[in-house]
Amino acid sequence: MKEHQEGRLRTRWRRAARTAVAAATAVVGITVLAVGLTAGAAAAGGSPADRGTSSASVAAAAVSQVATGDLHTCVIRTDGTLWCWGNNFNGQLGDGTTTSRTAPVRIGDATTWAQVDAGKSNTCAVRTDGTLWCWGANNNGQLGDGTTTSRTTPVRIGDATTWASVSTSNNHTCAVRTTGTLWCWGLNTHAQLGVGMTHLMSPTPLQVGTATTWARVATGYGHSCAVRTDGTLWCWGSSSDGQLGLGIMSYKTTPTQVGTATTWSAVTTGYVHTCAVRTDGTLWCWGENGYGQLGGGSGHQTTPLQIGTATTWARVEASIDSSCAARTDGSLWCWGRNTYGQVGDGTTTHRLAPTQVGTATTWTGSLAVSHHGCAVRTDGTLWCWGDNFLGQLGDGTTTGRTTPGQVVLPA
Repeated sequence: MKEHQEGRLRTRWRRAARTAVAAATAVVGITVLAVGLTAGAAAAGGSPADRGTSSASVAAAAVSQVATGDLHTCVIRTDGTLWCWGNNFNGQLGDGTTTSRTAPVRIGDATTWAQVDAGKSNTCAVRTDGTLWCWGANNNGQLGDGTTTSRTTPVRIGDATTWASVSTSNNHTCAVRTTGTLWCWGLNTHAQLGVGMTHLMSPTPLQVGTATTWARVATGYGHSCAVRTDGTLWCWGSSSDGQLGLGIMSYKTTPTQVGTATTWSAVTTGYVHTCAVRTDGTLWCWGENGYGQLGGGSGHQTTPLQIGTATTWARVEASIDSSCAARTDGSLWCWGRNTYGQVGDGTTTHRLAPTQVGTATTWTGSLAVSHHGCAVRTDGTLWCWGDNFLGQLGDGTTTGRTTPGQVVLPA
């Protein structure tokens, strides 16, 4: 696979994304003449973000985990219920319709949802009984149900009851089982499934190698990375901009170890960049850097680059062209592309280095970012910011915002 082929694919993807958004807009009847970004106290409550206050109604509906797709959001509450909102053109909300929602809607009546992840136009989640469910767009078999048929409600993937976690992206999905095995499915034109190039697409899960020590996995646009229980980091797929961290700008068809370090604790994959945290609290990023999404350095980086000197990074999430991370002191930091206010600092200025989001120090819960960002605080309240073109902020409007606003879920 050549670099210029990757570039053409990326251009086509961005054009297709714009087309899909336009089509979705026509379907739901939303006319947007301009994206209004508000930095003040809007309907979702801007100023409490810095004060760290929350309403009693939201505290009663605590959120345990959040996931952001390109234009939709899903959360799992502490009662095990699943809620989604935003763009639903491909059924990615899972409510049985293709109607977009500007406020949270409950998905089914199950109370056993444990972990959820959102892709471009699809969503996957694991239940406490170890079953795996996916829904939304399925043109490349990214749902894993053996078809290429899109689904508007969650469909169970196979009959296994040993799924531990799942990560889904634009056109492929990977998941880890409680046995420590790794499985991937969907599009494989960039070798992102990690199983070689025999399959250009697989609508069912394929085991990646024979290792039984996989701990967690992350999926980007055309690459994937995973951490093993021994603290080693492995990446595969496209490395057109160095996003594999292997010092190359080509691709790898199977998992390849990144350096020799055995202190990696977590990894996250953006569109064509990657970030990871080590057990010593340091933060590292590599890949494309056109908007400063690496948080340091100049130009793309083909090997891991330490971001600053802080040793208090707790977790990091990479998105399309930006990144966000939380520190052990509960502060939240974002950087990179800020066209839609996704950095959350009250501006639309791109940031080349981590920039603190407000002054709150209670951002130690779940975190997810895309063209918009959402994060959970220690009190279980959910806050979102950035693009809101199709209601993905969940505040009942389609008005974007450049600072975190509280999302009120039904009691």
